Formats: sequence, C-alpha cells, structure tokens
Amino acid sequence: MLKGIYHGTFPDEIELEAVLAHTAKAGFDALEFRLRREGVGPTLKSTDADIEAIARLGRDYGVQFRSLSCAIMWDNSLSSAKAEERERGRQIVIRQLEVASLLGADTILVVPAFVKDDEHAYDACYKRSQEELAKIMPVAEQLGIHVGVENVWNKFLMSPLEMARYVDELNSPYAGVYFDVGNVLNFGFPEQWIRILGHRIKKVHVKDFKTTTGNVTGFVPLLAGNVNWPGVAAALREIGYDDILTAELSPYAAHPFQAVYDIARHIDIILGGEAR
Repeated sequence: MLKGIYHGTFPDEIELEAVLAHTAKAGFDALEFRLRREGVGPTLKSTDADIEAIARLGRDYGVQFRSLSCAIMWDNSLSSAKAEERERGRQIVIRQLEVASLLGADTILVVPAFVKDDEHAYDACYKRSQEELAKIMPVAEQLGIHVGVENVWNKFLMSPLEMARYVDELNSPYAGVYFDVGNVLNFGFPEQWIRILGHRIKKVHVKDFKTTTGNVTGFVPLLAGNVNWPGVAAALREIGYDDILTAELSPYAAHPFQAVYDIARHIDIILGGEAR
C-alpha cells in the first residue's frame, strides 16, 4: 500500500511548493487536496490551466494526486430540502470530478447527506442524495473517476450493511466508498466495516480515536487511540486493497511540519514496519 497525506495537515498559509517539498521529503507517495472556495491549491476559482500547472508541479516533486476531497459540501448538501442548495452541491461535485481528472486522480470524496432535523429526516436525505448522485454518475463514468461516499459523523449510513446497499443502489461501477477508519470507532469496528464493504472501498482515510472521550476531541495522532491497527491492516489485505492510506490529521500546534514526518513513520508501522 502507498502513503498519502491530507493537505489540511499543513497550515493554511504554507505555499504549495513547500507543501510538496515536505510531502516528498517525508516519504509520502501522494498529497490529497480539498477543493475549497479560496486558498492554496485547487479552488472553485481555479481555471483548468491553474489545475494543470498544479499537476505539473506535483510531477516535478514526485508527488501524486490520487484523490480529491472537498471542504464546502456542508453548506451545499446533496440532501438539502432546498432545491437550489442541492443544485449548488451537484455542480460542486461535478467540478470536483473535473479537477480530479486534471490532477490525475481517480477518486473524489463525497459526503452525500446530513441528517439534522425533521426537514432533513433520514429517509428524505437518503432519497434526495441518491437522486442527486444519480445525476452525477454519468459525468464520473465519462471521466473515469470514482465517487467515494465517505462515512462521517453526519447521522447517516450508520452501518456497513446500509452503506454497501446505498452504494450498490447507485448501480454504477464508479460508485464506491471512501472509508475513514477513525470515524467508525465511536459506533463500530473498522476491520468489520472493511470486510463487509470489500471491493466498494476505493480509498482509505486513516486517523485514530479515543473511545473514552467519545466526542470530536477524541481524535488523536495515529497509534495513540483505540483503533486496532493490525486488524485494520489485515482486513485491507484480505479484501485485496493495495491502494493508498491517506492520513487526515490536523497540524501540530507547535512545529507544524513535524506532524508530516511523524505521520509518515506511523503509517510505516501500521503497514508492518519496525518501531525505532
């Protein structure tokens, strides 16, 4: 398996060349951008030429872009009760697919729904988000980019059986799962999810979590929480997953670049390396 780092692990103000230089020096194979409204890296304001220039820069540093996240779906949900918000969300995902293609990525991360009140009830969110994704999948198929539905704390797709069903009902070879190991731990066992989701998993996020905390402050550095990392690695190998593990963690409060080097070593250990 390959090693990836999330762009959000770097402070926002760090220039792209410095990000790529540290990504390569730390031994990562890939960097995962998050499509944003503005900032360093690909944004909604970026032209195709801008994205192609970023792709060239990545090649110069020997850093791949294998997946693309998105930081602006929370306010533009595919499950919104408002048609105009769903339309904005759909156009953002379509642009995400286009940007991923220009970067050379083969998967985008999509959070399809947010269950939050009676107007956004579970069953309504399920139906509305699937209807929007059904409109998006032809673009994904044309570009050859997988749409990876991610499991987050959105009170939606709360079991691996339901997540598998949701993806299968989209009836496209480019509909899949972007599986987040740490996000499951508060209500499940990631190694079980991995075995059940199987071939549907297109990309994997890794982070750790302390179940005794039980809230968002429970996310901790890799190897510091309660994830059964040997079990996770074994399950991934069992389903034949040989793609990338992308660490999705925040920068350190002090000496932020050090996080990148520590994370690289932690992933080595997760994949079977010796501690030193």
